[in-house]
Amino acid sequence: MGGSVKDLKSKEELDDVLRQGSPVILHFWASWCEASKHMDQVLSHLATDFPNAHFFRVEAEEQVEISEAYSISAVPYFVFFKDGKNVDTLEGANPSSLANKVAKVAESTNAGKVAAPASLGMAAGPAVLESIRDFAKENGSSPKESSSISGFVDPLKKRLQELVHSHSVMLFMKGSPEEPKCGFSRKVIEILKEEGVKFGSFDILTDNEVREGLKKFSNWPTFPQLYCKGELLGGCDIAIAMHESGELQEVFRDQGVLVAGPDEAKKAGAGNVSSPTSLPGKGGVSESTGLSVALTSRLESLINSSPVILFMKGKPDESKCSFSSKIVEILRQEKVEFESFDILADDEVRQGLMVYSNWSIYPQLYIGGELIGGSDILSEMQKSGELKRVLTEKNITCKEPLEDRLKKLISSSPVMLFMKGTPDAPRCGFSSRVVNALREEGVSFGSFDILTDEEVRQGLKTFSNWPTFPQLYYKGELIGGSDIILELHGSGELKSTLSE
Repeated sequence: MGGSVKDLKSKEELDDVLRQGSPVILHFWASWCEASKHMDQVLSHLATDFPNAHFFRVEAEEQVEISEAYSISAVPYFVFFKDGKNVDTLEGANPSSLANKVAKVAESTNAGKVAAPASLGMAAGPAVLESIRDFAKENGSSPKESSSISGFVDPLKKRLQELVHSHSVMLFMKGSPEEPKCGFSRKVIEILKEEGVKFGSFDILTDNEVREGLKKFSNWPTFPQLYCKGELLGGCDIAIAMHESGELQEVFRDQGVLVAGPDEAKKAGAGNVSSPTSLPGKGGVSESTGLSVALTSRLESLINSSPVILFMKGKPDESKCSFSSKIVEILRQEKVEFESFDILADDEVRQGLMVYSNWSIYPQLYIGGELIGGSDILSEMQKSGELKRVLTEKNITCKEPLEDRLKKLISSSPVMLFMKGTPDAPRCGFSSRVVNALREEGVSFGSFDILTDEEVRQGLKTFSNWPTFPQLYYKGELIGGSDIILELHGSGELKSTLSE
C-alpha cells in the first residue's frame, strides 16, 4: 500500500493480495487509450487519499488471464474488492464515480458524503486538476456529478433532456465525429455532413450513466441515436433510409434546421467526407488517407476477402489478446462463418488498417466490407439482437453445426438411406443391392447422395462410428451397412426390423 499504483503482474499476485482482505482496486487499461491515461492520474491521487487500499493497474491486452476472469471487453474499466470479494465495477472515464466507489470500498470516514478526494481538488496540483477538468469538459461529464448522489433519477432525466436539446441536431454516438468508434456512428456522421447540417455530438463511451440512462429515456436500446429539436429520429438504419428517400432533409427543413443544398454543402466542405476508397492523388498516394495506392488496394482486398473477416491478434484458436478472444467467442456462439487475419504477423497491414479505417485499436471486425467495431461494440450488438439483424441485412447466413445437420438429415424420414448416387441411379453395387432389398420388401424410404456433399460424407462416418457406405437408419438409429441389410433381408427380418 502506501499511496501508489502498482502494475499487477499475474493472477497469483492478485490472489495473494485478495487473501489479505484489504480493499483492492484494479484499473484495466491500455496504452493506446487516452481515457485510461487520464483516469490513471485520478487513481494515483486516490491511492494517496486512501493508503489503506491496494491500487493496481492491469494492462488488459497483456494480462489475458486476469482480463478474461473479469470479462473485460472495454477500457478503462475498474473492479473493486472488499474482504476478498468483488463488490463493484465501473466502466468508462468518470472521475467522480471512481472517487465515490473507491471511498465506499476503502471505508471513507465520511461514508454518507459524496467523496471529494485530493485527486479532484487542490492537493492534486494544478496540472493534474486542469487535465481532469479539460477531459471532463471535452467528454460531457463533470467531476461534481456522481451516480451515488441521492435523488439520482430526476437529475439524470434533467441532464438527458438538456443534452438532447443542446443542439437543433444532436447525435449520441460512439467516439467523436473526427474519430468514430463504430461503423454505424461513422455512417450517420457521413449522412449529416452530406445533408450539410450543423450538429452536436456526445460520446456515450465516456459516460456510462448517460449511455445506460439514454436507452431508457428514449426507449431505444442501441447507439448511435439521432435527435432533431429534442425528438428522437432513430438509429443508423432509420437515418440511412430517411437520407436516401429525402425525408431527412424534409424533417430538418420542417423543424427550421438550416440545410445546405448539395452545391453549398460541397463549398462548405460539409458533405466532403473522407473515404478510404476515394481516388488516388499524386504520386500513387490516396488523398484521403495518405496511404500508398498499393497498400490501400491490398487492404480493400483483405477486407472484402470474406463476408465476415476479423483482424485480430493471433489466430481464432490461438488468440493473443482477450479482446480478440471475445469476438471469436461471440462469432462462434452466433454460428457465423468468418475468416481472420493476424495483424501481429504483418506490421504493414497492422499500421495501415488503423489509418484506413480511422480506428486505432484491434481487433477490428468487418461485415460485408464495412467496419463494425471491436469487442465491446460486438458484445452490445449481440445482447441487443442487433448483430443478427446486421447479418441478415448483409445476407450472411449463420452456419448450422454439422452435428445438428446430420441429426436432421437422419430424422428426415423414418427409414433413411445414405448411399452413393440415388435410388434410380445408384453409383456403387452395395448401394444398388440395398435399394433393391428395400423395394422388394415394399419399404418406403428417403435417401441422401453422399457423393454430393463431402462434409456430410465425412461427418457421418464419425457421427455413426461407421466407416463405410451405404448406411441405413430407422427412426434415427443406425441399422447398419449393406452386409447387415442383405442378411436381414435374406432371413426375412428386414421388414419387421423397419416397422417396430
